[in-house]
Amino acid sequence: MVATVAGIRVESLASSGLESIPKEYVRPQEELTSIGNVFEEEKKEEGPQVPTVDLKDLVAEDKEVRERCREALKKAATEWGVMHLVNHGIPDELMERVKAAGEGFFNQPVEEKEKYANDHDSGNIQGYGSKLANNASGQLEWEDYFFHLVFPEDKRDMSIWPKTLSDYIPATSEYAKQLRGLATKVLSALSLGLGLEEGRLEKEVGGMEELHLQMKINYYPKCPQPELALGVEAHTDVSALTFILHNMVPGLQLFYEGKWVTAKCVPNSIIMHIGDTVEILSNRKYKSILHRGLVNKEKVRISWAVFCEPPKEKIILQPLPETVTEEEPPLFPPRTFAQHIQHKLFRKTQVLGGK
Repeated sequence: MVATVAGIRVESLASSGLESIPKEYVRPQEELTSIGNVFEEEKKEEGPQVPTVDLKDLVAEDKEVRERCREALKKAATEWGVMHLVNHGIPDELMERVKAAGEGFFNQPVEEKEKYANDHDSGNIQGYGSKLANNASGQLEWEDYFFHLVFPEDKRDMSIWPKTLSDYIPATSEYAKQLRGLATKVLSALSLGLGLEEGRLEKEVGGMEELHLQMKINYYPKCPQPELALGVEAHTDVSALTFILHNMVPGLQLFYEGKWVTAKCVPNSIIMHIGDTVEILSNRKYKSILHRGLVNKEKVRISWAVFCEPPKEKIILQPLPETVTEEEPPLFPPRTFAQHIQHKLFRKTQVLGGK
């Protein structure tokens, strides 16, 4: 069934001049009613908006000022599980270099990018790829991507980092290092928000040695029928935290209080999601929000997502004892990170397979 588009990159489909998208990319009927024009959606001022958290005071000398900043972060993590971070400490110039490097990769001809193609069949997901149908309906997403581990430095596979783009390795390496520092600051504040010791959450997700940062550059080509497709289908992130940059083209939507809310484009911000891992450890005091990506006819959208992931087998993820009471029993069974991923994939396949 998927043979008609198997092996074809979405970028190649998009540039072939087709006027209607292959059926594998058309979303199920019940989803189509909620897909609108993303540019119109982003302009809406009424209704809930993704919170913006200013991190400038997270390291202020004044204790009260620090606590106000931590409270704002805790509130956004509790109510939404996603936020725009501003004054996060990562230089604008470095973020622009990262974006230029990633755009440079995707601006190469498809045959050049194919030299970095990943091989799902052999279990190697690092590299250049497109979504493979992993459900019974053969559903595909309107995106190509480039995926690789960026931190810790000794775990990187440099053979798949683009060598022809002079700034790709320096810019991405420096950004990963600075994001790792930001993750520590955020995890410290979130730990204190749960009444835990400052370093507790970081320790529970693997610490400096074992928390892995995986970068996925998502490339969403222009789509001739954006009202029928999704760049990324609705999901929650399995990570502890996810940090996202984008090229200021709207597309991210969050499922909040029963409705899809489109995230605004906030200059120089980093979008941060609380992932399933922190949701589990906090016994859902912090939320991992359902989100998806829309596409459009006019502009290519690119986003740079960095997933901070705990080790696959070494840690048992379960609600921390301090987050559990008789009134609030544990909401999640103990699982390794690998088991949690399998549980999500299996459950999703079961649900979709039944339609």
